[in-house]
Amino acid sequence: MGLFRKQQPDTIAEARRYYRNAKDVLARSGKLDKDGVAYIDRKYVRAAGNYLWLGILIALDVVFNVKQGKRTRPDINDYRDAVAHRDRKLLTLVNLGYDTIHLSMNYDGNQSKEVCDTGFRLTNDIINRCERMVSA
Repeated sequence: MGLFRKQQPDTIAEARRYYRNAKDVLARSGKLDKDGVAYIDRKYVRAAGNYLWLGILIALDVVFNVKQGKRTRPDINDYRDAVAHRDRKLLTLVNLGYDTIHLSMNYDGNQSKEVCDTGFRLTNDIINRCERMVSA
């Protein structure tokens, strides 16, 4: 057996695994304050946001294959361009997800439970929509 395993193609199931990992991080380590409106430690919010955003990118790559043929890493505008040509509703979800999950949760560590719940809902909506597109 070699040092490197053959990389498996990304799938919707893999995107869902990232979603579950984000849920697990907050369920195990993300303690809420006494009022239940904010997570105490932003470290776990950031980790959950990172998992959610990666799950979204995997789901988008399954449908739109944004990475194919690129010499550099795709950025959010590459994803937006690919999605805009096919599904405006999904584009709205991706834009909201980028702001809520990638920027607010992942970068800023926004500890609001409401923001985090919205991030989970958006991720689920995006993955479900991508799954329907793959199945169609």
